[in-house]
Amino acid sequence: MYFSSIPPPNRKDTKKVSAPEGIIAIGSDHAGFELKEFIKETLTQKGIPYKDMGTDSAGSVDYPLYAGRVARAVSAGTHHRGIAICGAGIGASITANRFRRVRAALCVTVEMARLARGHNDANILVMGGRITPKETASEILEAWLSTPFEGGRHKHRIEMIESVNEEQS
Repeated sequence: MYFSSIPPPNRKDTKKVSAPEGIIAIGSDHAGFELKEFIKETLTQKGIPYKDMGTDSAGSVDYPLYAGRVARAVSAGTHHRGIAICGAGIGASITANRFRRVRAALCVTVEMARLARGHNDANILVMGGRITPKETASEILEAWLSTPFEGGRHKHRIEMIESVNEEQS
């Protein structure tokens, strides 16, 4: 099986542990590698710790493996947030959202990043390496990192999303 290193999504026996605040899991495929390296530099400059989940080069690889690694880390609670990057961001987003407790948001604008955090409590930021210029990616990252979850009526909606996951188990 391709994904033997990724547990099946929505497993009931997946234990949630408390992640230290601040550690971000980051991963990309080959198409997102350059943007991932830029994001890592930006996180380092901001003093934000991260764990690189791969890939380690621009050589062709399959995005579900690396998006899955990031999502698994967030789902399991070993990392409180994640960043996944592939060519357009769509495949990484689809993959990440298969995991429990993951709310991955493909953000192509700063406003999308603000809303993803403020309204949806997105815990994985997804970007497209082929479609997101570095300057825009930096602005999206800043918005996603600095926007708090608003709670209130949005909290109930997050609970509704989680209940859908429970129904599918």
